[in-house]
Amino acid sequence: MELGLLYSGGKDSTLAALVLEEFYDVTLVTVSFGVSNDWKHARETAATAGFEFERLELERSVAREAVERIREDGFPRNGIQHVHQHALEALAEDRFDAVADGTRRDDRVPTVSRAQAQSLEDRHDVDYIAPLSGFGRTAVDRLVEDHLEVTVGPSESIDRADYEAELRAIIAAEDGHGAIEELFPDHEQTYVTNVR
Repeated sequence: MELGLLYSGGKDSTLAALVLEEFYDVTLVTVSFGVSNDWKHARETAATAGFEFERLELERSVAREAVERIREDGFPRNGIQHVHQHALEALAEDRFDAVADGTRRDDRVPTVSRAQAQSLEDRHDVDYIAPLSGFGRTAVDRLVEDHLEVTVGPSESIDRADYEAELRAIIAAEDGHGAIEELFPDHEQTYVTNVR
């Protein structure tokens, strides 16, 4: 069975791919708005991990709506959630039998509720799978330590291909880099450099 996994090149989505490859033909899919070439980082990691890779470009209007939500809210949660929902919808409309992401049990964003998952499955006749949904951060970190080599650092300095990177780029271009510091809390990101 063919499975499309939303992929950023980070530890969670890479670990999810490794979990799923036993059961599915996994293609790693990075969503982009065409704002930057950050998606190439995910392509490199996918190749290193030995997975097929595709880029899925969403309409720029989705990014615009997300940026407006971030500005209105003063924080990124709802904007990122908005993009994730659109990304899952677009992926489910593709050729896959199943779609997945790397969301964990304790993620604040993005999340997929049971009702959202069932709706996605019913409307698109696909299976939605979140293989890390039973794992907390500590469990994921232990698995990552044993199976992946990662670079860890502040969001602004780590190569990655997640939704946040392009949303940050749009806001920085329109409002300046100071707006990034105001709207996005400091947090660390990961970028997978190798699979052990």
